[in-house]
Amino acid sequence: PLIKFPVWTLDDSIKFIKNYLSMKKTLLLLSLVVSGLSFGQVNRCLSNEAIQHQESLTPGYIDHVNNAFDIAKAYSNGNQLKSNHIYTIPVVVHIVYNTPSQNLADSVIHNQIQVLNDDYQRMNADTVNMRSDFDIVKGSPQIRFKLAEVDPNGLATDGITRTFTTIPMFGAPLTLIGDVTDLERVKSSVDGGIDPWDQSRYLNIWVCDMSVDLFGSILTSILGYATPPTGLPNWPPGTINGLGDGVVIQYHSFGSNNPNPLDQGSGVLDFRGRTAVHEVGHYLGLRHIWGDGDCTEQDGIDDTPNAVDKSNFDCDPAKNTCTDNIQGVDLPDMIENYMDYSAETCQNSFTQGQVDLMHGVLENQRYDLVHNNPASISELNMSNWNVSPNPATNEISINGIDGTANLSLFTTSGQLVGQFGLDNENGTIDISHLEAGLYILKLSENDYFTETKRLIIR
Repeated sequence: PLIKFPVWTLDDSIKFIKNYLSMKKTLLLLSLVVSGLSFGQVNRCLSNEAIQHQESLTPGYIDHVNNAFDIAKAYSNGNQLKSNHIYTIPVVVHIVYNTPSQNLADSVIHNQIQVLNDDYQRMNADTVNMRSDFDIVKGSPQIRFKLAEVDPNGLATDGITRTFTTIPMFGAPLTLIGDVTDLERVKSSVDGGIDPWDQSRYLNIWVCDMSVDLFGSILTSILGYATPPTGLPNWPPGTINGLGDGVVIQYHSFGSNNPNPLDQGSGVLDFRGRTAVHEVGHYLGLRHIWGDGDCTEQDGIDDTPNAVDKSNFDCDPAKNTCTDNIQGVDLPDMIENYMDYSAETCQNSFTQGQVDLMHGVLENQRYDLVHNNPASISELNMSNWNVSPNPATNEISINGIDGTANLSLFTTSGQLVGQFGLDNENGTIDISHLEAGLYILKLSENDYFTETKRLIIR
């Protein structure tokens, strides 16, 4: 009998090829899962895989990223930031939720902003845990973050958006091998997420569930990813043509007071808000400290120690997996560095080289974010506040406050020794009970870190 075959159009052929390639990727993924390489493991950061995926979609993307890195590094090598200069970055946090637990409370969001400010000002109490080996390279970025108070339309805002989505999880099986196409949906209103605010003037942070449903097993293995600066116009958000500029964080790992525990079979992970610190580092141009490779690869920063691959949620101070020469010293693996994959409990520092690179980015590719942004953030007029006398013995006076603020007094090891409220007037504070030494004054507004000064007590 005559056998009739269907006539395929060009569109049918293209669809068949796409399905075939997708099937091959799925089979590869299944082989990884069956061999035990996916279950129970957490990929702390998908940024490098996202860059590789973008390169496969738009060849030349990696070249643009590398070029942006070189430009920022060249700037940082020739310029020194004034010691009293602080960059302020306006932030909008997009909470995209399907369940009540994903709809994080304001207190968690404010806590995460505080963690960012502490870590990017080197005001985090656990800096005392950094080994003395790294005293020769430690640096303070002098970057602060504040939830935006004015939206792109000029309206008052708290810097937080909340979007209910019908998508239970934004991850898909191919996400586990670096395909971020499904994750990018969170950046698009038409795809179940929310469109970004002006990406040249706001740091957009999306918080959602990036878990993957793999045949009924829920894998929460990706904690975050971010886009590095490229110096190019922003790619269209939420499409397979490019990465939408910004940061995406798994909702479990956002903030240090997050009420949602995450256990992938090896115990509950201890989150300190450093997933966002790590990803914002990528957003500001930093790479993984081990250079995503072996001892022959490095992150392009001269004062970060070389390492073999990554620390995987450990804090092993005995590791020295590569030989390097930093100011004449072979430094051990820097598990204290925010750009490692070490546990958040041992991360506490950036190096000066990383600081310089971030400043170069803020003076180049992300210039508008901090320099041409008069409408996106309103500040209390605190630029002229001062402390007198300094050094002091029995009491100090705080002058120049215009607004309501809180003043906290810390030892250099991070111990809180006093808190005081200030309200549109000068304040006198008794310090006679404190021991002589160096202290840190932290001025804040509505729980957001604003500025610090050093105080010497005789």
